[in-house]
Amino acid sequence: MLPTILDLATLRDLYASGGLTPVSLMQEVADRMAASNDPAIFITALDRASLVRAAEDLLARHPEPNALPLWGVPFAVKDNIDVAGLPTTAACPAFAYEAQADAEVVARLKAAGALCIGKTNLDQFATGLNGTRSPYGAPRSVFSAEHVSGGSSSGSAVAVAAGLASFSLGTDTAGSGRVPAMFNNLVGIKPTPGLLSTTGLVPACRSLDCISIFSASVGDGLAIRRIAEGFDAADPFSREAVPHPLPETGLRFGVLTPGEREFYGDAEREALYDAAIARLEGLGATAVPFDYAPFREIATLLYNGPWVAERLAAIAPFFAKHADALDPSVRTIVESANGYSAVDAFEGRYALEALRRRTEATWAKVDILLLPTSPTTYTVAQMQADPIRLNSHFGHYTNFANLLGYAAIAVPGGFGADGLPGGVTLVGPGFSDEALGSWADALHRSAASGMGVDRSAILPDANRNPVPEAPAIGLVVVGAHLSGLPLNHQLTELGGRLMTRTRTSREYRLYALPGTHPAKPGLINEPGFVGPSLEVEVWALPPAGFGHFVAAIPAPLGIGKITLEDGSHVSGFLCESHAVRGAEEVTGHGGWRAYLASR
Repeated sequence: MLPTILDLATLRDLYASGGLTPVSLMQEVADRMAASNDPAIFITALDRASLVRAAEDLLARHPEPNALPLWGVPFAVKDNIDVAGLPTTAACPAFAYEAQADAEVVARLKAAGALCIGKTNLDQFATGLNGTRSPYGAPRSVFSAEHVSGGSSSGSAVAVAAGLASFSLGTDTAGSGRVPAMFNNLVGIKPTPGLLSTTGLVPACRSLDCISIFSASVGDGLAIRRIAEGFDAADPFSREAVPHPLPETGLRFGVLTPGEREFYGDAEREALYDAAIARLEGLGATAVPFDYAPFREIATLLYNGPWVAERLAAIAPFFAKHADALDPSVRTIVESANGYSAVDAFEGRYALEALRRRTEATWAKVDILLLPTSPTTYTVAQMQADPIRLNSHFGHYTNFANLLGYAAIAVPGGFGADGLPGGVTLVGPGFSDEALGSWADALHRSAASGMGVDRSAILPDANRNPVPEAPAIGLVVVGAHLSGLPLNHQLTELGGRLMTRTRTSREYRLYALPGTHPAKPGLINEPGFVGPSLEVEVWALPPAGFGHFVAAIPAPLGIGKITLEDGSHVSGFLCESHAVRGAEEVTGHGGWRAYLASR
């Protein structure tokens, strides 16, 4: 029997054992879609025959189980992203067209074996964070038929949380890939802008849009993102990724100060935020209060600044003829673009850059930010009664991210006594997507909140994403840092480990430096000199530890390349030649340890 949540590890195991085939899975998905009590999840759902035919086509081309990375994995697509042969509506029937080709990201996922099950509902033209601005109905949170699903990627989140799809594609300009994740106990992967191609996406704000991923776990979301990402020359906003690492130990994460906490009276969600802070501290990270004010002011620019004009630019020809076809709230927002001038656009850019400069003070003292995904939630009735103001509450801690080019991952944060979920988002510098995932996975697991609608589900170990070990940097030590000598602790305290004991090549001289405490040698390279090789140790340090270590080396010592007896070259301690004038040469002892033993 299939579990409620169709995570990747479970499907792979069932496929490998022969307990499931893509055809039988598509039959089950069709059954679940027919039995769903939420009629607003899909705008275009594939029928049973189409689902089975897609699975049979996959088997004909790739019959071996798990022959492709996403072999037989069902996924849903937000209906502002093209899927060949299906209509793209952006939740506006008058705008609809039949897509002639897959969006670039969809094509990559299909090539990896994933099977599209349909196009999902959304806030019209991806303008909203609540999920009620669609003529196709308002999906509900899987935990309450009264509460909003979050938006704009409403149907995409509910499809995964309800167990209809293993993952789904959404979009995220202001938080549309994060807020619905919180409201449905899912992971929301918001990539660095430009990491995933937007070719084939109906734009909301073209310079800021991201295609996002909803998944049951961080591990699943990262696996899907790695397949979907990649530079696309056809997308002018696509970027080559330059990964941004994060510390493996000693992570510093920014937390809200009391004055910048805004939960709109929702004590349940605030308590869950505090609990997430405590759990991340328990994982070895350090909480650092930071000034959210510049980020908040940047967030305000998105809807109360000239960037709103980009929403009109995205659909200007259509809007000029069919403004009446828009949802009233969406039309109000898009029409407000007419109040901005080219001068306003430049002044907005200047304001953004001035605020960006203010954020630099925060990044000097933290590595990531930990923020509430949404401060609160509302019922559908509440949202429809006050659609603009209450929607803005959802974006209080999300709207700034794409304006600053950041990566973000929203993870479940547990449940309040009211039975509704909370969530937090880890925000990192651009292209920290991979490194951010390790901390996000650990934080999600610590919440023990299940996956989607199944609060008791256990996250599979198979998709665990541990904090990665960065490649170590070799360091040759010749004196007081050797094992057992007085300064060796400086290496071990920085995570250093002994790799090997070896000897230098024969063109080095060793001197006892006068007046050093503890006693230290000076190693000098003298081309043409032929002496005994000298005993050394090669240690491995993590990059951050190596940097700290080198920064603390006192003159006249420094780091240079040392040639070992096997001909390899490794960074290590060398001494400035002026410092050994008049010093005792101890080269003949064959090493510092032998010299100390002779004294």
